[in-house]
Amino acid sequence: MVKTVNILNKRARFDYEIIEKYTAGIVLAGTEIKSIRLGKANIAESFCEFNEKNELFAINTYIEEYAFGNQFNHKSRSERKLLLNKRELKNLARSVQAKGLTIIPLRLFTNEKGIAKLEIGLCKGKKNYDKRESLKEQDTKRDLDRIKKAFN
Repeated sequence: MVKTVNILNKRARFDYEIIEKYTAGIVLAGTEIKSIRLGKANIAESFCEFNEKNELFAINTYIEEYAFGNQFNHKSRSERKLLLNKRELKNLARSVQAKGLTIIPLRLFTNEKGIAKLEIGLCKGKKNYDKRESLKEQDTKRDLDRIKKAFN
């Protein structure tokens, strides 16, 4: 039985309006998958960029060094290549260049086979008043849930 890992980027949903979501594979080196399976990763400060060969990379993703690794252990912060279809890569590149959108990692998880995947989102940055509005919505929803719970 494989234990699934689900590492979320909660800050992304607050700072960005998510337009589209994609699931991408990650090219990992050495002991990185072992650290991910232990839940020792953080994607809160990471973002995605295209290089000159039109390949997509996750930048500033933190995967802690594996505690039982030897001299072949990985670097904690490095660029990690993301695997998507050519069609999806072209659509993302076109959207980023033309519309000024950004690509943000939303969730790092392992699937049922134990393979690490990264859910990325094509996002548009929120303004301060949009953030305040979403906070108000969360507060009202929380208050309504409390009232419903009190009457049930």
